Amino acid sequence: MRPLTAHLRHVDETYLQHMRHALSFAIWLLLAALACFMHALLPFLFEKSGSDIVCRMHERMVLNRHKLTPRANDNGEQATA
Repeated sequence: MRPLTAHLRHVDETYLQHMRHALSFAIWLLLAALACFMHALLPFLFEKSGSDIVCRMHERMVLNRHKLTPRANDNGEQATA
């Protein structure tokens, strides 16, 4: 159980909160994949939908998480804003 609890502590979420976030990413990834599949068959459809979804997910998953999660400095101490 330690890897699970360590990750949940790292992202500061409960199991259910983390499940909700992970499932929301999975759904958006599925939609992006479907848009790309349809675009492959009919290139005039969903020309930017897949990449737009991935960019929005990157903002949510990476860029915004760095704003919310305090980072440690080189000494391993929590950096203050």
